[in-house]
Amino acid sequence: MRQASCPLTDLPAPDSIIAWLPAGPVTRNQFLADVHQLAGQLPDGRHVLNICHNRYHFLVGLAAAIVCGKVSLLPSSLTPNTVARLRHDTPDVFCLHDASLEDIDLPGVPFPAGRAPVEGILAVPEIPAEQVVAHVFTSGSTGAALIHRKTWGCLVINALSESERLGARGCALVGTVPPQHMYGFESTVLICLHGGAACWSGRPFYPADISAALDAVPPPRALVTTPFHLRTLLEAGLPLPPVDFLLSATAPLSEELAARAEAACGAPLLEIYGCTETGQLASRRSTQTRAWQLLGEVTLCATETGYAARGGHVESIVPISDVIERVDERHFLLHGRNADQVNIAGKRTSLAYLNQQLLAVPGVTDGVFFMPDAEPDDHATRLCACVVAPGHTRQSLLAALRSRIDTAFLPRPLVFVERLPRNAASKLPRADLLALLPGATAVAGNTGAPAGERERHWCVPAAHPAFPGHFPGRPILPGVVLIDQALQLADGLLPAGCVIRGLGNAKFFEPVGPGTPLVFDYAPASPKALAFAVRAGDRVVASGSFTLGPQP
Repeated sequence: MRQASCPLTDLPAPDSIIAWLPAGPVTRNQFLADVHQLAGQLPDGRHVLNICHNRYHFLVGLAAAIVCGKVSLLPSSLTPNTVARLRHDTPDVFCLHDASLEDIDLPGVPFPAGRAPVEGILAVPEIPAEQVVAHVFTSGSTGAALIHRKTWGCLVINALSESERLGARGCALVGTVPPQHMYGFESTVLICLHGGAACWSGRPFYPADISAALDAVPPPRALVTTPFHLRTLLEAGLPLPPVDFLLSATAPLSEELAARAEAACGAPLLEIYGCTETGQLASRRSTQTRAWQLLGEVTLCATETGYAARGGHVESIVPISDVIERVDERHFLLHGRNADQVNIAGKRTSLAYLNQQLLAVPGVTDGVFFMPDAEPDDHATRLCACVVAPGHTRQSLLAALRSRIDTAFLPRPLVFVERLPRNAASKLPRADLLALLPGATAVAGNTGAPAGERERHWCVPAAHPAFPGHFPGRPILPGVVLIDQALQLADGLLPAGCVIRGLGNAKFFEPVGPGTPLVFDYAPASPKALAFAVRAGDRVVASGSFTLGPQP
């Protein structure tokens, strides 16, 4: 039976440590004083958008909102459209910030400068277990965000279950993930309120900053991070202070990377599995087992389409959008997301598996496979990939991938970039990935021309000399003519000081006949390549890329 109320924090004594700042530890008593000070300064609006960068400030803001009966909004992004939607749906919303409003069009409340005075031992407030304290958001099938309401009692159960599984009580946590993201919210904020851990106030990103943050807190300590940050940290080769455990989530973690991390840090690496709708559901140590173990009292129940989670901190029966194989009542195997499954030419795999293989290629520092937008039924669907691999050419990387994956899953196109467009949670918004593809409206890099000037037009002359004999009764423009025309039209679109050195690749999808109006759309594929797509109306008839080199 669930309790009618739960304290704001379960820290047992006034001098218990809840956070670490560069100036030193923050005790429970100081924390409560800071909470009461901020609570007295919050406006009447019931909804709070807490964008504080300092993790301790976020923690105080969350607690002050809870004490005042307000709801903290945790959207997946802060785009103008998202903010406009929040303002429309919750007209009383205001923004709590500790830096700037970052062009957020909402009433702003700055986090108080200076520490609140502490007078005596402050009592820990009791909070009704059924009080809704946070709204988290996921994308709905129509594009409109879906709201998931989180009650205080369930969040407390969530935090306690994680802390018990990790052995986090008394541990200092350094997190590379933002507190506004569900993973960071649970594993670096809630676990400090209920679970006995203490968070580092900063959010280090670069390897040197991560090492310095770990060194700034006393043992026992742990790093709460993502596969991307972990790989970057290991590639840097910096000496790291000893940690008691590593925690990873937000993306699949390869066994190879997990083993490297454990060897480098001399500590176990644990993974968290969950989703925004449910919160964290299970954990595992991937160097020892593929099976996930459910947290606390969470259970899985079979549905017509797969499995759903219920019990424990899960607010209701929530379907899981992943392919799960149950091992027993408390353990399961994860075979990727349903939306993650790929079927090309009758062959099946998952994007998660392909990403693991891509990242396992020596010289690849970051990369991702993804499916393009749906093609017409008569077009073959091919996977796309964006990759950060400074030492590779397209040919060398494809050769490495051929040894790891079926050729049906080789990416076309394969786009080289200086960095992937990761958001604050280290995730890759699909729209940003699509913008990197050749022919996209928004492109990465600079062709030397504004976006509206990267198109060239050409109408195939009916009397073009290439048509006679090619073919009698059905004239078709040879592919070499399209390439030559693409080469000529690229003049003026090259980066300064570059010339075309050769043809990187070319594909031809549909025949082109006499009198066909064509659009040649150019975009950078990498610093050393210019991609092009040839369209007839809304159909892509050919695509390819030119290799670039310095002007002699």
